[in-house]
Amino acid sequence: MSDSPPDAAGPAAGRTTGLFRTKSVEQSIRDTDDPDAKLRKDLTSWDLTVFGVAVVVGAGIFTLTARTAGNMAGPAVSLAFVFAAVACGLAALCYAEFASTVPVAGSAYTFSYATFGEIVAWIIGWDLILEFALGTSVVAKGWSQYLGTVMGGHQPIWHFGTVKFDWGAVLLIAILGVLLAAGTKLSSRVSAVAVAIKLAVIALVVVVGATYFKASNLKPFVPASVPNADTGGGSKVHQTLFQLVTGGGNSHFGWYGLLAAASIVFFAFIGFDVVATAAEETKDPQRNVPRGILGSLAIVTVLYVAVSLVLTGMVSYKDLQGDDATLATAFAIHGVTWAKNIISIGALAGLTTVVMVLFLGQTRVLFAMARDGLMPRKLAHTGPKGTPVRITVIVGVICAVLAGFVDFGTLEEMVNIGTLFAFVLVSIGVVILRRTRPDLPRGFRVPLVPFVPILSVIACAWLMFNLSVETWLRFVIWMAIGMVVYFAYGRRHSLLNKGAAGDKIGS
Repeated sequence: MSDSPPDAAGPAAGRTTGLFRTKSVEQSIRDTDDPDAKLRKDLTSWDLTVFGVAVVVGAGIFTLTARTAGNMAGPAVSLAFVFAAVACGLAALCYAEFASTVPVAGSAYTFSYATFGEIVAWIIGWDLILEFALGTSVVAKGWSQYLGTVMGGHQPIWHFGTVKFDWGAVLLIAILGVLLAAGTKLSSRVSAVAVAIKLAVIALVVVVGATYFKASNLKPFVPASVPNADTGGGSKVHQTLFQLVTGGGNSHFGWYGLLAAASIVFFAFIGFDVVATAAEETKDPQRNVPRGILGSLAIVTVLYVAVSLVLTGMVSYKDLQGDDATLATAFAIHGVTWAKNIISIGALAGLTTVVMVLFLGQTRVLFAMARDGLMPRKLAHTGPKGTPVRITVIVGVICAVLAGFVDFGTLEEMVNIGTLFAFVLVSIGVVILRRTRPDLPRGFRVPLVPFVPILSVIACAWLMFNLSVETWLRFVIWMAIGMVVYFAYGRRHSLLNKGAAGDKIGS
């Protein structure tokens, strides 16, 4: 990259000094041709749609729908999914434009580097590391629980004194790590098979569950608000930020519960942003990436609303209260034990693909950061298979340790706040790039700019506002740690800082 100021070198040069130095879109695209850090372009729009459905359908349907209905929203959980889908849809439009304009690995990190500058890119990259690592580990533990169900109730856990080791979650991460290291196209084929299995199971849930549907179970659709008795007398850190500011108290159900539920089930929709991380590995990304992002989101929204309506119509939401309720619980109440077993198998297939695609997203964000020098450059080496094997191994080991030994509890909300923060920046970035680089070719354009991006920011900020104060505090601490790492390592080793964009990665 040139060290000339933007006014001398034109808008393509970007800002080259200071914390807000930008990496131009042209430079980001040129970096994809680096032979030492080159990803193979194997994916089609179909592959991306499969990845999107693979990661989005799974966690929400098999682990969140029943618990959220029973503990937070009642039958209105279907409305919570609609609220979350609207926010995701607005953000998806912005992602589609960015991914078609900057078809480079890294998703929101790469987009932020081109618009806001290096310090913001680092913040969002650090944020995505948390999002994908926790997401991979949390869902792997959910997969392990279903494995225990399939094994007749024998949970895949070893006890070493007071220490519990979840070998089922570790085994899954190890197998998927090998698949991802072998190639993205192979991973897509495995995902396609697993997606077919879980879609068949979801169709079974809707068809069989509809035979037990009673409209009376949907009343009241929004249950009356009740105090939450499980948080130590209403500790303020367990309230949502919205409840704390408005004085809504620490309650479940009612409209406060519904809004909080929308922020929680949002976890079910994360995934289309992972599709954007695969833009660099896609054939004709200007056309195929927007199709993959928007197509997968449309499919899964219909599935979520259908399943949540059938589930809450089968049984009273009160029968789904507690931390152990799942889709299978509703069928067990009606004595349909064979359906319970099939759902467990479908959940295994579904959650397998969720872990795989979140794992993929984690490696691609780290790959992009390493290629820019913000992480050790040698990690970006791809080798003959065109995959970042070194990063895949490192991420696999870290996620395996987390999934094997850590009991996450409310930490899963950290995934939501990290994702929403990324969505806000991407939405703002679309408006900025339209103004600063109107000359760039865009394979997809967000309609009604800046109205749609502004709505996206408001919707995502609203969902963040309805996450717990405890989650916000943890997020601030994680970001503070990230700033220490940036100033201790990333800022000094950044290629933009060195003016050495052609520096070799090496083997």
